[in-house]
Amino acid sequence: MTISQKHGSKIPSFPISTKQLLVATTTGLLTLPLIFYGWLHLSRPPRTPQKRSLFQGIVYQREVRSTPRPLILHLVTIDLTAPGVRVLVTPGKPTPDNTAVNARTTTEFLSEFKLQLAINGSFFYPFREVSPWDYYPKSGDRVNVVGEAIAKGASYSASKPNWPVLCFNANNRTQIESSGKCPKGTIHGVAGNVLLVERGNPIGLNLDSRKGDFGKPYPRVAVAIDEEGKKLWLIAVDGKQPLYSEGATIAELTKIILDLGAYSALNLDGGGSTTLVTATSKQPTVLNAPIHTKLPMRQRPVANHLGFYALPQNP
Repeated sequence: MTISQKHGSKIPSFPISTKQLLVATTTGLLTLPLIFYGWLHLSRPPRTPQKRSLFQGIVYQREVRSTPRPLILHLVTIDLTAPGVRVLVTPGKPTPDNTAVNARTTTEFLSEFKLQLAINGSFFYPFREVSPWDYYPKSGDRVNVVGEAIAKGASYSASKPNWPVLCFNANNRTQIESSGKCPKGTIHGVAGNVLLVERGNPIGLNLDSRKGDFGKPYPRVAVAIDEEGKKLWLIAVDGKQPLYSEGATIAELTKIILDLGAYSALNLDGGGSTTLVTATSKQPTVLNAPIHTKLPMRQRPVANHLGFYALPQNP
């Protein structure tokens, strides 16, 4: 029989069954995470090269490589003698239970202290990553730094043998101490786990054979300096993201640093901690593609950071 609306006839309604409603609801619940995950992928910085001046004395460069695997490198060059450039390491306070700082994301650190640029810093503990909702620390949780940490002239984490440290003095000059102990008069200091370059010699080229993740492609963070301690490079390599950026080995990271002409270089906390953020007129901008709990663009709360104040570009 043909259904018609003529002569006041009504179109029959077909009630949705409980089974149909359940199927529709289940499909929606399964689709939403896929849409969200896809949106996270699309929100990552594009795989296109870029170079621009962020602030006076601070230049940012994004480099894209395809061999030996997809890789995106973020490089910040900082002239420590430029007007307005000042350093800040996350402040902390030692406690009996060895939890010196409140964990923060890099964006939270930059916003809280009104910085122009920030990157994650030292290795830390405790740490746990089980699932997107089961991890430690979360923002505000207490954690401790591995190796020496100094902020505003106050040390809040003791030096550790074989954990080199990046040190800044009151004149904004920097040096990397292989002993793990900053000299007297240091205003800010942040420790890493291994030297990559020392006095121009590529130490890191021989580290890929060591146990752990040294020889695996991985997200990386490093700092490098020139011989006079007047120029600083921040290096962040995205990783754990197939077809986008799969990361670098320690030897590959060392070669990248050698190409800069660095005198000394230090490996900082990488992996899911790798985050580089800059201030913009509206809100902080994440320059790289962090990946925490396997979610792209999700920032990990970490123990401490290395931040910079700077002046706007001249009009």
